[in-house]
Amino acid sequence: MTGGKARGTLGITMTTPAPPPVPAAASAPELDVLLTGTVFFDLIFTGFPHPPTPGTEVWTSGMGSSPGGIANLAVACARLGLRTGLAAGFGDDLYGDWMWQVLRDQEHVDLTYSRRFHAWHTPVTVSMALADDRSMVTHGHPTPQPVADLVATPPPTGAVLIDLGDPELRAAPWWREARAAGALVFADAGWDPAQEWDQRILTDLADCDAFTPNAEEAMGYTRTATPEDAVAALAEHVPLAVVTCGEGGALAIDSSTGERATVPSLRAEVVDATGAGDVFAAALVLGTLRRWPLTQRLKFAVLCSSLAVQEFGGSLAAPGWGDIADWRRQVSERASTDEQAAATAREYAFLDELLTGMVTRRVRRAEGTIARISDAGLGTQTPPDPLTQEEGPR
Repeated sequence: MTGGKARGTLGITMTTPAPPPVPAAASAPELDVLLTGTVFFDLIFTGFPHPPTPGTEVWTSGMGSSPGGIANLAVACARLGLRTGLAAGFGDDLYGDWMWQVLRDQEHVDLTYSRRFHAWHTPVTVSMALADDRSMVTHGHPTPQPVADLVATPPPTGAVLIDLGDPELRAAPWWREARAAGALVFADAGWDPAQEWDQRILTDLADCDAFTPNAEEAMGYTRTATPEDAVAALAEHVPLAVVTCGEGGALAIDSSTGERATVPSLRAEVVDATGAGDVFAAALVLGTLRRWPLTQRLKFAVLCSSLAVQEFGGSLAAPGWGDIADWRRQVSERASTDEQAAATAREYAFLDELLTGMVTRRVRRAEGTIARISDAGLGTQTPPDPLTQEEGPR
């Protein structure tokens, strides 16, 4: 097996990792990607027999946990082989210990610019996967120091990913300094709950190299009626404009090369869409840094996001090269008897060159708790009987 489907457990006994001292920027290693934001402890419940209602208790058949928030994007980048640096705040509680270990030791994310805060507890999100949708409940407090201030002087990096929808991050000087030093700035803005679509974000695109909103966001910010009109309008503000359209695929204009591309989505059974946009962005960053043609970049990003939605767990659902190799092999095997698979195999033939000599490894999926294996992927809709302390796990 080339990898990608292994799950792991974490021992019940944990050691609290001592975070490394924050070195001067000059001693920081060079990175491919630097990003900042808030990390959440995500707890995902799956296999609901029916939606919960007030005053009732519902037993589900599956549960998983993983680092969430900006960790979704950090893990997606790291699993594609990008040297990834993350500037984020971590609590000194058990959740913070576990996420620090997972990101630093398991996913090889550079936490040089991250900080542990004493007596600040980790933000927690409970996500409930209900049929084709999900509901979330979140609790947390602002970090004692704004995450936008964690990077005083940016290290040498190939790319920076920034959320223009966060006013503090938008105003932070470090990402503009990184761009002045040669980094490409990939921006997103996220959904505007008030749907006011602040036009200052379009102005700030002058300091960016790429913008990757979804179709609704793109049409909102550009005051247009179609994704095609939106991407054309965005291309007047930023060199690489990309609009994702969910089941409609993605379209983009690269003004720096004169390329235009539209790529359909891949057929996939959606299990959990959490983090799919982050996986798309990570794949796009990789392709852009490697100077792939625009159509190839979009195809690769669509593939990676389609693989991610077939797993539970946000960050730990992100595919690695082993998952990509497995998918390529499976499609190629079906191509002799399945016309659609044959067409897909031809469209993604460029993967053969990318996978040549690539070292693939197994990646871990969402864990049930910080001490038990996950069963989030169980397909059964019948919840188990509650366990007693004497019975233990069956």
